[in-house]
Amino acid sequence: MDDKIKGLNLGADDYLAKPFHLSEMGARISAVIRRKRFHGNNSISFHELTIDLLGKVITVNKVTVDLTRKEYDLLLFLVSNKNRVVSKNAIAEHLSGDAAEVFDNFDFIYSHMRNLKKKLTESGCPDYIKMIYGLGYKFEA
Repeated sequence: MDDKIKGLNLGADDYLAKPFHLSEMGARISAVIRRKRFHGNNSISFHELTIDLLGKVITVNKVTVDLTRKEYDLLLFLVSNKNRVVSKNAIAEHLSGDAAEVFDNFDFIYSHMRNLKKKLTESGCPDYIKMIYGLGYKFEA
């Protein structure tokens, strides 16, 4: 108990004692991300675009858009960095974790980005995702 109190008083957001289930750890990490990046909200709305963080569902004008897991993660990453340029390296690391180092090009990012943008625009969403030549991508508000 003393270690928990000390860690929380030093600035920790949460404490998870061993043994624990990975699903509990994942839920706690998601909660911390919501608190930090999305002010505790369970959904993010931007004009006609809504992201349900708990259900992992994207809607445009209240119509569900079917995205792959990577496309959802990509959109959420861009929205959480709204109005900031996100480098292709940062996107690669976010989408593939440690495996990003084995890729010799960013073709997989271009493919996911193209598919995501196509699905959103076909659903009636304006193209908020802008390519910043030589730097990366930006979700413009």
